[in-house]
Amino acid sequence: MPICRARQITLTAAERHRLKALTYSHTAAYQHVIRARIVRDAAHGYSNNKIATRQGVHVDTVRYWRGRYADEGLPGLADRQRCGRPARFNPVQIAEVKALACQLPAETEVPLSRWSCPDLAREAVTRGLVPAISASTIRRILAADTLKPWQHQSWIFIRDPHFATKATRVLDLYARTYQGVPLGDDEYVISSDEKTSIQARCRCHPTLPPGTARITRVNHEYDRGGALAYLAAYDVHQARVFGHCAPKTGITPFMTLVEQVMTQEPYASAKRVFWVVDNGSSHRGQTAINRLEQRFPHAVMVHTPVHASWLNQVEIFFSIVQRKVVTPNDFTSLDQVEDRLTAFEQRYNATARPFRWKFTPADLEDLMARIERHEQKEQNPQQPPGCDNQPAAPALAA
Repeated sequence: MPICRARQITLTAAERHRLKALTYSHTAAYQHVIRARIVRDAAHGYSNNKIATRQGVHVDTVRYWRGRYADEGLPGLADRQRCGRPARFNPVQIAEVKALACQLPAETEVPLSRWSCPDLAREAVTRGLVPAISASTIRRILAADTLKPWQHQSWIFIRDPHFATKATRVLDLYARTYQGVPLGDDEYVISSDEKTSIQARCRCHPTLPPGTARITRVNHEYDRGGALAYLAAYDVHQARVFGHCAPKTGITPFMTLVEQVMTQEPYASAKRVFWVVDNGSSHRGQTAINRLEQRFPHAVMVHTPVHASWLNQVEIFFSIVQRKVVTPNDFTSLDQVEDRLTAFEQRYNATARPFRWKFTPADLEDLMARIERHEQKEQNPQQPPGCDNQPAAPALAA
């Protein structure tokens, strides 16, 4: 009788590397690790009986996976597709569950603000869509289309009729271009705004620092010590911040900030300094533009579109201030708040780099195209039935 010989395994350098990574993996399935070890031992010349002893498996298991790898390579170590248990829910029932998840509860006369998986399971049974279904099954069905009706995101509808023109002007400045002409070395772009109502909350008990198996603890009760506004001007391309605090916002505090920036170099002798601002009351409209040009003829005020202050880069700096300076709010007085903001401003300027601004004119074109499609959809509301996963209007972060 012919003698059955073990299949010979020869590995390339890439195969050895991948099998070794799988052998020492801490996240791969255990059976996949064992299969990789079997193949590596086979490549080292061990017999099937020796490999079975080393890996603690039956010799038939070694023979099977050794042969699979010899015939199919690394893909042969994966499990084959199985038919599995028959599906309990047909495609129509699954589609009806997804359609239910894509409806607002108020539209279905359910007194909820948003769906959860248990609520959807209960409602599906109540409506007779399925005889019985669990919340985990609902979650798996929704995961197939990445549906998460329990989450929500706020958005603001674009109302500025000149949104594209104003936004393009701001984005061009970030790219060092104005009216199609590149900016010179003696021209600067300043992003400015106000962070209002920074409170001084004196905690009734001292804040406890972190310790072993304990995070920082801040007392919930506090005494109010008043509030102030923090005005900041951010040089977009130099990553330099100028700021000062005031009891409240207004024209006078804003012009004080302008004086602070424009009276020092290199801005005092610059050819032009562009001030990107939103439409707040301190710098709104043509009146603010004239006021700035009258005081500093080489200053040019550029407004972001209405309800689009997210185009103002200083808002990113304010978010950093909120995370690193203001939260958690534990200050004994407004003077301490002001001192902390001033010290952080100096610390930030020492190591700051320009923000990596990712919203480009191409992204703006895509956004305007989405708005145009939405408007056409409103004018022609007829659409095929089904679950529309797109937002009801252009989703701009609030």
